Amino acid sequence: MTQPSASSDEPTATPGIGDTFPDLTVETSMGELSLPDDYEGQWLVLFSHPGDFTPVCTSEFVAFEQRREEFEELNAELLGLSVDRVHSHIKWTDWIDENLDVDIGFPIIADDQGSVAQRLGMLHPGAGTATVRTVFVIDPEGTVRLRLTYPMEIGRNIDEILRSLRALQKSDADGVAAPADWPNNDTFGDQVLLSPPGTEADAAARKAEAADDENLNYYDWWFVTREQ
Repeated sequence: MTQPSASSDEPTATPGIGDTFPDLTVETSMGELSLPDDYEGQWLVLFSHPGDFTPVCTSEFVAFEQRREEFEELNAELLGLSVDRVHSHIKWTDWIDENLDVDIGFPIIADDQGSVAQRLGMLHPGAGTATVRTVFVIDPEGTVRLRLTYPMEIGRNIDEILRSLRALQKSDADGVAAPADWPNNDTFGDQVLLSPPGTEADAAARKAEAADDENLNYYDWWFVTREQ
């Protein structure tokens, strides 16, 4: 049975951006996992779906699997979840393989009691026991970096999840921010944004820095882009 780890001081609030992902021991279609420890040093994309043998969820699992290698190239692993039993997950992924010729190569949490989904805020009051389409992106240190929620009627955009993952990794590596639609912004292309200065002295230095660096585009002291 899948259960959150028993800890008297474990917070009950749904983990949000910047929070440490809670310690959970989960049963999956590929065996027991300890979260987030078993993914230490890797990014983890944990996503819930309303239920096995449903059309939108099936399309999502096919789409995630077809892009799995792209996630792995970014040092990220995929992990699904729904309030279904292990045997249901196995029969469903067998069906996908037999009928759609797609072999699902990532594990799916079997949360038949709903305890993990409840702990992570994946159950909507109006949706009964079905998990809404939630995505957690968890970094190699076990910190929640992104959370997305989609309605049951709409499948997720895998491109956006990959884009967000690349943007987070770019931000971490270079200490920059990513503009809207990065790296394909209509105005700035794949340029990134420098963090605004925190003092008047830093603001003045930023202008001088931009004048000496051809890779910096100075619009104002608080708005500077950098070429890749």
